[in-house]
Amino acid sequence: MKQVVQNYKSGELAVLDVPVPGCKPGGVLVRSAYSLISTGTELMKVSEAGMSMLGKARSRPDQVAKVVQSVATNGLPATYRKVMGKLDSYTPLGYSLCGVVEQVGAGIDDVKVGDLVACAGNEHALHAELNWVPKNLYTPVPDGLAPRHAAFGTVGSIAMQGVRRGEPQLGDVALVIGLGLIGQLVVQLLAASGVRVIGVDPDPVRCELAERLGAAACGDPASAAVEAAVAELTGGHGVDQVYLAAGGGSNQPVELAARLSRDRGRVVDIGKCRLDLPWNAYYEKELDVRFSRSYGPGRYDPEYELEGRDYPIGYVRWTERRNLACFLDLLARGRVDVEPLVSHTADFDDAVETYQRLRDGDLKAVAVLFRYPGHPEHTAEAGAPAVAVPAVRRSGGVSTPARYANASVRLAFVGAGNYATSMLLPHLERRDGVELATVVTTTALSAANAKRKFGFAEATTDLDAVLGDKSIDAVFVVTRHSSHAELTQRALRAGKPVFVEKPLALDQDELAGVLAAVEESGNDRLQVGFNRRFAPLLWEARKRFGARTGPASVRYLVNAGRLEHGSWYLQQGTEGSRFAGEGGHFIDTVSWLLDADPVSVHAVATPGNEDLQVVLRYPDGSTATISYVTTGPSSFPKETLDLVADGKVLRLDDFVRASVYGRKRWVSSRLPKARDKGQSAELAAFIKAVRTGGPMPVPLESLVATTAATLAVQAGLVGGAPVTLARTR
Repeated sequence: MKQVVQNYKSGELAVLDVPVPGCKPGGVLVRSAYSLISTGTELMKVSEAGMSMLGKARSRPDQVAKVVQSVATNGLPATYRKVMGKLDSYTPLGYSLCGVVEQVGAGIDDVKVGDLVACAGNEHALHAELNWVPKNLYTPVPDGLAPRHAAFGTVGSIAMQGVRRGEPQLGDVALVIGLGLIGQLVVQLLAASGVRVIGVDPDPVRCELAERLGAAACGDPASAAVEAAVAELTGGHGVDQVYLAAGGGSNQPVELAARLSRDRGRVVDIGKCRLDLPWNAYYEKELDVRFSRSYGPGRYDPEYELEGRDYPIGYVRWTERRNLACFLDLLARGRVDVEPLVSHTADFDDAVETYQRLRDGDLKAVAVLFRYPGHPEHTAEAGAPAVAVPAVRRSGGVSTPARYANASVRLAFVGAGNYATSMLLPHLERRDGVELATVVTTTALSAANAKRKFGFAEATTDLDAVLGDKSIDAVFVVTRHSSHAELTQRALRAGKPVFVEKPLALDQDELAGVLAAVEESGNDRLQVGFNRRFAPLLWEARKRFGARTGPASVRYLVNAGRLEHGSWYLQQGTEGSRFAGEGGHFIDTVSWLLDADPVSVHAVATPGNEDLQVVLRYPDGSTATISYVTTGPSSFPKETLDLVADGKVLRLDDFVRASVYGRKRWVSSRLPKARDKGQSAELAAFIKAVRTGGPMPVPLESLVATTAATLAVQAGLVGGAPVTLARTR
């Protein structure tokens, strides 16, 4: 099997072939599915290994003291040989993973072969294909919890034990100093406990992430904003607890903790930071300084960890194994969200390169996962369903309409409802080079009204006649959702370029039918009404943000509001869910901003599916959270979007104002403007493609991927787990 190792003397990292560990009594042999790189603890080890001998000594004075004692006891030559032998050996990395039980040792009866378990321990949950794990260092994964999320179990237990040591109570205010992986989890655990949290970190991206995950306010340790937030939330008394989750050699964290704590507050050290306590500050407030020892009671006790001797629950409520199980339960119930923390997922074979990129700063990450061979996404997501992203096949060549010079592009509209008459036709009725030829509706009167209002040359209820009319250059399908796929297929088979309003399809069969029409007809001239990617303000903001090098984190809040009673959007049995009808807009916008298609979707909802949280994961590790809510106030803007990457932030405020924060700040005009969501530019691009025979504004492959991702939301809500978007060939 393969395992990641490091030579502490030379700093060399390698993936070695090593023997498979035996399955001893009292434990299980686990085949890894995902293991987690702790970007704090492990990178500290990797960095230390790259230091000179003097640098190693300075960074580990505790080990130097042991060497000095050994010299006094055993003499210099023996000590030298012992130290050099230990340094010049391969040591393992890793301590948090999720995998499948491959073999069960004697005395184990709580799991069986094939069960999914989360594992802990820097000797037993290593970055290796197989690990032997003793009983008290693994726990079964709850049904529906994805293995990539269960791999966070150990670091989650570390954060949980730190929170337990702080003894928070409902209504408390806490300060978390250091918003790396542990700090982000501490923020979420405190928020889930009814504590208001203020975060401190010099990295604005991590501050923004913590606020999205539940912090009331975050800021740089040197900024006045943090002190102001503490004063406001505590009435000037100071915070009840401070959690030190920072590393490094600065004494600033403990000094800040003293300054912002209330009288007799608690300071809990979880990370590994400098602790030169300023005596006067801590004495005058009589601060209670506590240490949190890793995963919880049982840690470093060989009888507990290796021999499996549990502590009675009546005496020790939360052991390290119980902490591990508790954290997984919170993940499974959606009370803690680790997906936004995943900055990058790497194949296990690329482990050395991944560590080097992290060490060199090329890969900036909160958390990085290793994905192991033999565990593809469709099996690694705890039996979660997969939604196919069908391949686009074109036979007989792509149909290309005649090129137009001066002749008008003649359009037929199928449907003339509210959206068509308010959002599309006003942009077309007076556009040069466009002729509104025919409007088709199921009722004669609506066709007559559209003809009168927008100047259509003809009005009819006979769709076949329109599709057979060779003078019609393109067809718009703007009907109810349930008819989109069928009408699109008919128009494609008739050889017409098609503009269909979202959604393209309400299920996978409808999507497959559209692509079958493309393949059979050779006509791929299709555009779906995803207009937001054409919005001028968003185009300008994207240009100002510039090229992106690292993974991005996107938050998209859609304050959709409630529908009026009787709206046909509520007819889910025939017209699909509300998100199925509208959600493609937001997925397409994010995918356009990230210039990629999503690879998985995780959706959770409040009771009745009123409010949805949709997490999209992209190939480069980028994530996007779309909050689609119907219970917000109508006075709040409908759409707000934030994209964070490479130390920059792009913000869009409801298509009225946009801004980019980076080395330089750009803010769009503050003069009030009408919301331009891109319909006019989208229609212009479609008409140009029809006129010239050029490519459609959005590649068909992208339209299919967005539609499949939208369908995956409903599949995820039904299955209760992340859904893989499986590309077919």
